[in-house]
Amino acid sequence: MAFGPHLLLASLEGLVMAAVLALMALGLSLVFGVMRVVNVAHGEFFMLGAVLAWYFSTLVSGHPALGFLLALVLAPLVVGAIAFAAERLVLRRIHYNPEATIVATIGLLYVLQQAALTFYGPDANPVVAPFNYRVLLPWFGYSGYKLVVIAASVVLIALTWLVLTRTRVGLIMRATQYDRETAQAFGIPVDRVYAGVFALGAMLAAVAAVLIVPIQQAHYLMGTDPLLLSFIVVIIGGLGSLRGTVVAALLIGVSDGIISVFFSPTLAKMLATMLVAMVLVFRPQGLFGTAAR
Repeated sequence: MAFGPHLLLASLEGLVMAAVLALMALGLSLVFGVMRVVNVAHGEFFMLGAVLAWYFSTLVSGHPALGFLLALVLAPLVVGAIAFAAERLVLRRIHYNPEATIVATIGLLYVLQQAALTFYGPDANPVVAPFNYRVLLPWFGYSGYKLVVIAASVVLIALTWLVLTRTRVGLIMRATQYDRETAQAFGIPVDRVYAGVFALGAMLAAVAAVLIVPIQQAHYLMGTDPLLLSFIVVIIGGLGSLRGTVVAALLIGVSDGIISVFFSPTLAKMLATMLVAMVLVFRPQGLFGTAAR
């Protein structure tokens, strides 16, 4: 295959990675932007979404699309409920103290990971894609499902933007983000907003996992790499910035796909880490973040 087809294939694979990474990083960025909580357990919510997707897909016989749709609906809801309970039982009781929340979410990470190992097992299991249609491109055929993953991510990100900028719920979230005390003075139930945001962030990670698990098998240790990449994305884009998250996810995802194909995956991770270091040195608030006043 010549250079052009290789570049096109690498770019498409990078876009798939960027689509999933943008959804997961968006959840992480929302939690930090509104709650000022660094959720170290965010990768495990991604892992739970994948594991539950496998479980729910096995409950339905017949066409694979039926099991996949069931997983796409139920897995994020279950993960969101678990995140809501964790926020109520753990984060709220330590009053969202920054240092304490890091320790608490590290503990939550191990609890979720060991629970998945106990009930799911150590084996990696695949989820059958809802369809196997291939799109014919000039040089090769490409998975239609992967293109649907990209489109689904675009739609979900657009819906999130509409909710944040065009609805009363988004207005309440932004008011809580800018000034918690003033929001409380105006009667906004800040604790409920925090619980909802934490659950929403976990649900976005779970949706990303359900979308990717027909491509990558579900495994109880699969949350580590996406978590690290999500932190890279939100640092580069700017914590709490939706636009920065999307741009950084595209930058990291597409560059990782191209560099991994033409050079090596290790070099791609090294360059991403170097980019984070440069951003922290020259623009600590990120590309689209707002500097603290």
